[in-house]
Amino acid sequence: MTASADVRLTQYAAGGGCACKVPPGELERVLANVVPAGGDDLLVGVENGDDAAVVRIEAGPDGRSRAVVLTTDFFTPVVDDPYDWGRIAAANALSDVYAMGGEPLVAVNLLAWPRDRVPFELAAEVLRGGADVARRAGCHLAGGHSIDDPEPKYGLAVTGIADPARLLRNDAGAPGVPLTLTKPLGLGVLNNRHKATGEVFPEAVAAMTTLNRDASRAALAAGVVCATDVTGFGLLGHLHKLCRASGVSAVVEAAAVPYLEPARASYAAGYVPGGSRRNLDWVRPHLDAQVSEDELVLLADAQTSGGLLVAGEVPGYPVIGELVPAGAATITVR
Repeated sequence: MTASADVRLTQYAAGGGCACKVPPGELERVLANVVPAGGDDLLVGVENGDDAAVVRIEAGPDGRSRAVVLTTDFFTPVVDDPYDWGRIAAANALSDVYAMGGEPLVAVNLLAWPRDRVPFELAAEVLRGGADVARRAGCHLAGGHSIDDPEPKYGLAVTGIADPARLLRNDAGAPGVPLTLTKPLGLGVLNNRHKATGEVFPEAVAAMTTLNRDASRAALAAGVVCATDVTGFGLLGHLHKLCRASGVSAVVEAAAVPYLEPARASYAAGYVPGGSRRNLDWVRPHLDAQVSEDELVLLADAQTSGGLLVAGEVPGYPVIGELVPAGAATITVR
């Protein structure tokens, strides 16, 4: 029996994955008192809660303007397998660059580990998983930082490159544009069930380790200018932020939203992350809900390494609604 099989990493953390994020309402109250440092070359900062910071830099040798995309993301174990956790955390961190329309260039590891409680050889498996995903993304991975910590945590700080004239921003949505979702929902529910029971859901691991690279490139090729990724604040939470930043409202067709196959049955069995209910509480005042409470909780489900929510039609992915002129409700769910 290997050390990996003997240890359930999810049992060493109170939360898991992006469901352990600070609740969005609390985070916004804190950030309201922070005065960011910036200048004319800071193209995307904290003002709209976008997925990454973007800074314009000098033109390259070819004369084309360039921008640097910077982000960081790390979290506690979302699955027990250390290699899979490393892959998921790396794909999730890289997603923020893809969500801005960029390409990751270089990343460094962020690792926290309870050395006296969990074999350190498992940390090597986490790092191996992260390295394999970075390699698949064509992103250099070099060094990083580690600390001794009561809870295991892993992620990446990522630097990417983008064309400043072809960014995907969350403040560029316009009425009449369809909404496309590039990965199915239900990851929070399935990860919660995995943590509680030890059951493994290969379809969830496959979704979380899928890079958003192809979806991002397809969105740019389709002329899209507005997108975000769906992670810890759930579909409704991230859509609310996009609508608020863009000054629009949205209509979501609940029946069009795709879910991983075991998600609804797992929800019915009571496996719901606390973060999902907090997401719904935060966005509820801005909803016109014409569906059941259960449907709303699933739409607010806290995702880990979810897909892109794109304001535009992207070939090969489902359209789940549209942006409309600003109204009394930010989001109508029907």
